[in-house]
Formats: sequence, structure tokens, C-alpha cells
Amino acid sequence: MPATALAPEVPPPLVLDATDQAPCLARRFLTERFAEWGIEDDYVGRLVVCELVTNAWRHGEGPIVVKVFRGESDGRPVVEVWDAGAGRPVIRPQDDTAISGRGLLLMAELVHDWGVRPLNEGGKLVWAVLPLPG
Repeated sequence: MPATALAPEVPPPLVLDATDQAPCLARRFLTERFAEWGIEDDYVGRLVVCELVTNAWRHGEGPIVVKVFRGESDGRPVVEVWDAGAGRPVIRPQDDTAISGRGLLLMAELVHDWGVRPLNEGGKLVWAVLPLPG
């Protein structure tokens, strides 16, 4: 029986070490994908990928995998961030005295949809569907 070759994932994911440099590298990755697609306004995308990667770095485990692609049905940009941590991101109740913890709330207000799902191999995938450009 002939071997079947699998097509490479397009675009390929970005694999990051869980360090303080991960959010910057993820923003650059998203900006490059948007430029390839001719999307000039990448502000919301950069904010979203930065929030999700920062959470994976601070609260997750192991390497961080970032995917940025266009949705098949509507062409909306999609950001996916995977890490091996068991914890799930949750939007915290508003607390005017807290010095952090507002990122997911802000992100949720800017995206079309978002969520999290556990992975069979362990860890979780957090995803966000961005608004249509323009």
C-alpha cells in the first residue's frame, strides 16, 4: 500500500518557549500573517494574541503554540493558543482595586467569539474569532 503524504499545515504554527519574549514574538507572527492577507488594521489581533500568549506564559505549562488562520466559512481571522497547562482561563469579576485580571474581559468585548477546550493529549486550546477586517 503506498504511503500517503499529509499536506503541510498552512500557515505553519509558531512554537514559543514560555518566556517574557513570547507575547512580542506572537504579535510579530500575527502582524506577518495579516500583512500576507492584505489586512492593514491588526490592532485587535495583536491585542488578542498578546493576551492569550501572556496568559499561557504566566499560567500555563510548557511550550506555547500559536496558530493564526482565516476561518473557512466566513474568512474571519482566528487566533489559537495551545499550552500544556490544565488551568482554564476565566473572566474575573470586576475589581477596581486589582492591578491585573482585566485582559480577558477586554478581549471578550473586542472579538466575535472566543472559548477554550481541553485537548486529548493534555493541556488546552484557547481560541478567538476576530471581527472581519474593515
